[in-house]
Formats: sequence, C-alpha cells, structure tokens
Amino acid sequence: MVAVERKSVHKVMLMIAFALMPIASALATVTASVDRVDVELNESFTLALTTDTNIDMQPDMTVLEQDFIVGQASQLSNTTIANGQIRRSKTWTYSLRPKRAGQLIIPAISIGDEQSNVVMVVVSEPSYLPPGEAEIFVTSEVDFDETYVQAQVLLTIKVFRSVATRQPALRDPTVSGVEVLVELSGDDRNYEAIINGTAYSVVERVFALYPQESGEIQLSPARFEARVLRNGRITGRKVYESESRSIMVRPIPPPPADYPDAVWLPAKDLQLTEDWSRDEDEILAGEPLTRHITVSALGQIETQIPAIEPPVVEGVKIYPDKPELSRRVESGGIRGIRRDQYALIGVTAGTVVLPALELPWWNVDSAEWQVARLPERSITILASGEPPMPEPVTTTPEVADSGAESEIATVPSGYWRLVSALLAGLWLLTVIAWWWSSRSAPRRKPREPEPVPIHKQQARKLKSARKAALAGDTAAVRKAVLEWGTLQWPDDAPRSIGGLASRLSSPLAEELQDLSTLSYGPQAGDWNGAALAKALRSFAVLSDSDDKSEEILPPLMPAR
Repeated sequence: MVAVERKSVHKVMLMIAFALMPIASALATVTASVDRVDVELNESFTLALTTDTNIDMQPDMTVLEQDFIVGQASQLSNTTIANGQIRRSKTWTYSLRPKRAGQLIIPAISIGDEQSNVVMVVVSEPSYLPPGEAEIFVTSEVDFDETYVQAQVLLTIKVFRSVATRQPALRDPTVSGVEVLVELSGDDRNYEAIINGTAYSVVERVFALYPQESGEIQLSPARFEARVLRNGRITGRKVYESESRSIMVRPIPPPPADYPDAVWLPAKDLQLTEDWSRDEDEILAGEPLTRHITVSALGQIETQIPAIEPPVVEGVKIYPDKPELSRRVESGGIRGIRRDQYALIGVTAGTVVLPALELPWWNVDSAEWQVARLPERSITILASGEPPMPEPVTTTPEVADSGAESEIATVPSGYWRLVSALLAGLWLLTVIAWWWSSRSAPRRKPREPEPVPIHKQQARKLKSARKAALAGDTAAVRKAVLEWGTLQWPDDAPRSIGGLASRLSSPLAEELQDLSTLSYGPQAGDWNGAALAKALRSFAVLSDSDDKSEEILPPLMPAR
C-alpha cells in the first residue's frame, strides 16, 4: 500500500510539473533593442526581441502598427552550455519603417505574460534626394564642420542602389591636410530607404576621425565601383562618387582657471563612476580593500583617457594596478572606457577621509569645460588585535574537589591574558617604531613618467615611415611600418609587408604590395616613395570580418 501511494504521489507531482511548464515559459525575460536610434523618415531599421528561454509563443506586433510599417520578420533559437548549465534563448528580428517624423516610442511588446522594455527612436526628415532618376548614388557627411584637436568627427558614407549590382567595391575617401587618426566605428549597416517612391538598398559605413593637430582636413570623394545587372545583362564597370568635404580643426583651448594642470580630454559625454570589492565603511588594519574607478568618454578612444591618481591619505597605503582599456560603439561614435584598480590597506586605526576625485573635460557639444566628480568618502579602520579569549570556567558546588578544579581553570586564563597583553604591547611598539622611521626616512623619489600612449607611438612610426619613403630608404620603411603593425596587433603582429598590406585599406595596401614586390619579387626596378608617403597619411585598419577581396559589398536586390 505504501508503494502504491508513493507512485500516486509521484504521478501527481509530474502532472503538476507539466502543467506549470507553460507558465514558466511565459515568465521569460524579454529584451527589445534596435540597430539604430537615429533614422530618417524614408529609412528602415531593425528591431530585435530576445527572450532568455526558447518558447513557442509569438510577439504581439499589433502595438506597432500606428507609427511603424512592420516588414520582413525572422526568428532564431540558440542553446549554450556553460559550466554544465544549459541556457536557451530565442530572438525575433523585424524590419520597421517609421510612418512619421519625431520622437517615436516602440511600446512594450507582449510575449505571453511578459513584456519588453520601451525603446525610443528619433526620426528626422529625409536629408538626401537622388540626383534626377539615378539608380545608384553615393553620399558622405560629417557631424562637425569645425572641431578641436583630438576630438572625434564622424564621417558617414552611404551607397544607395535601386538596381542589382555585381562585383561591387567601395573605395574609402582619402584624408589629407593635417595628421588624422582614422578608426572604423562599427561594422557596415544594411537597410532600405524609399526616395520619391523608389526603393533603395543602402549600405552605410562610419569612420571616426581624430585630428592630431590644428589646421584643415580635406576629404576626397568616396568612390563606388560596380557592374549593373539590367534586363538579364551585365554592363561594364561604372564608377560613382560622393561629394568632397573639409573640416576645420581648432587648437586646444587653455585649461580652466580652477584646474591649470587639466589634461586635454574632448568628448561628447563623460561618466565617472566607482565601485568597491566589499563594504567600504569599515575595514581591519592590514586587510586590503579594492576600489575601481571607471571613466567612459563618448567620442574618445580609450588610450586617450588619463589615469586618475588618488591623493595620498594619512593612515592608508594605496597600490595601483594595471588599468583595463576597452571600447564600445554607440550611435554617437566610439566610447572609450578606462577602468583603474587600486588596493587600499589601512595602517593605523581611526577614521580616514578619502578626498573627492575630479576630472576636467571639454564638452565638444557645448564648447566649454566641465568637471566630473566623485564625492569624498569616510572609512573607519579597525585595529587588528587578537580575538577575545573565553571566560574562565567555574565549577559547581556539587563537585567534591571544587577548590582544586577552580584553581586549574583560572590559572590558564590569567596566563593567556598576560601573553595577549604582552603581544599587544609589542605590536604597539612596532607601530611607533614604524611611524618614527617613516618621519625620518627620505621622501619618495618622484614617479617615473607614464609610458607614451600607443596611438602616439604609432604616429611616430608612421612619421618615420613617411620620411624614409620620401628619402627612398626601403629598409627603413619596412622597419617602421612593421613596428607600427606590432603596436596595432600585439598578439598577432604581421611578419611581412605583404601580410601587413592585407589588413589595411586602399591605396596604402597597393603601395605596400608594390614595395613587397620590389624587395622580394623576381623583377626589381625603380621605386618612388612619394606615393607611399602620401598613402601613409590616410588609411584605415580593416576588421577581421572585412572581405579583403573585391567583393566588399554583397549584391542586393531592391525590394519590390
């Protein structure tokens, strides 16, 4: 009977578990995100809905019909195994096109009983019209016509196509004038645009430009080459160009009066935050406490963010660790992130005050100095003494030899109390001796200067390479550009000029291939380094996902 009852209970529990599975699936967390937050009225963008479980329910997209046209949809299920735990997720992607301009809200979308977060997109009026009835045209635009030294300028290249193409190739514009550091701001974006009733497939590429000196930047037109597929026949290769651009670069303004030693740090936005390894209100003397200080600057690369040196505080020893540098791409460009780590060790008992930390920075949008600040903090340092000893053991009157047992119990307690007092006295004498020696000890030597940032080292290598190219010194050119490549890819440095050329954009890639052929090829001839010196002033580093072949842009058919 007992076995039968256990089986019945087991069946009931299984039935309850199966009944609760749909409810558990419906309680999945739903996250909504878009590939772009700034779009034009005639452009499409992608909405992604992700759940942390693989469920069979479908999102309710009817809430979007008022402000958006919902286009093509797809879904993807994903399963990962980490540390023996199986995690499943599901993602729906939708192509959306806004119906009106303004700040549009993507409301919470329901999947079962759960809802996604709210997302806002900014829709502006169309800024580009095709030249006549052009089937293909190229545009280029910058977010600032005037900027400052080392401040970010975003260059956006767009290729519009209303017909299918073959063998497409986008040639990036060349940069001349002042010295400029060029970085790719994310991967290429693909979307659709409707202009005058014509559907265009758009490929967008964004570069982040960082001028290193004042003056003027000249940007040549971007060039798109392709063969057009029309009526089943492929035409000859055609070239389409965008307009040229110029940017004025202003010199660095003087620092603010309250911060005469401020480091020049231009950005669109800057955040200064901190976190601690544990509760920082109270710590024991001699025990370390870790403090993390993070600076994130939108519109600045991570190597340009200065370190924040905490001031010396009496009673606390501070030991800095190697910083963590990273970046992420946002709609406003590259956000550089520097995370510094400091170990704090209390020396003497008492309350110490960590002064406020301040970081001046230049706001490029408002063209003024601003100060990011962390407030001061108080920390109580507790003395690290021996743990308290247990109370002496007392005997009960029922025991016959109570006096002897009481004597045995109390003697060890007094002995250890005397030893503890002696150790405490020795510890106090050690602290006094250390304090006296620290007063008479000579002051610490000034810190060695910080190492030169990576981007400045790279700029010097490029300058040496240009100088050697103009002088016709091929050996010096090879040495300088390979040293630059070692700084750019420290974990996978190129070993040859040809290997370096495969990672760079045109026309520098072709010039380096010519240099490699001259040095190692079967036919040697005269070589003019002027073209290579010019190419070294304007180039881009290709990401791992970039196609090194001529097929840079995938063939796209316009939507019917």
